Amino acid sequence: MKTISKLICALAVASLTASSALPAEDIHVAKVGIDHYRGKWLEIGRTPMFLTNGCVAGYSTYSRGKTPNEVAVEDGCRLGSPRGRLKTIHGTGAIADFGAAKAKMRVRYPLFIIFNYWVRYEAPDGSWFISTTPDMSNLWIYSRQVPTKARLKQMVNKASAIGYDGRKLEFPAH
Repeated sequence: MKTISKLICALAVASLTASSALPAEDIHVAKVGIDHYRGKWLEIGRTPMFLTNGCVAGYSTYSRGKTPNEVAVEDGCRLGSPRGRLKTIHGTGAIADFGAAKAKMRVRYPLFIIFNYWVRYEAPDGSWFISTTPDMSNLWIYSRQVPTKARLKQMVNKASAIGYDGRKLEFPAH
């Protein structure tokens, strides 16, 4: 319970820095299908933040919500090592652009914490994607499996191509 309380507090702090309002200009988002929001995605790379200090083997699991545009979200990681203690938090996502690209999801976590995640790029085969906050201050690279070194380089290059400084990313162990 102590770890969950720390996680909730960390999310609260992080949500203050994450944009909850959409920017005036609409930055390019990918077009994804509803299947994008099903199953487990491994967190391959991310912007370092207090919330994820000590977290490795991160993931997000998406499942069908109560309505067509709702997504049940479980975010988790292991503390210290890929075999460390599991830490999770659950939220409810709403696909904000459900009738269009299906790339903008707003997730509500406990204690009124809200994060906006925008899919900026999805690989043509659907095996990995890049998600950011609307203002691009935070970026995550997700994949269905741990990538090869060549694929990881491709992922980081794509993050740079969409305007993010890939040198800022960290790559936790899986």
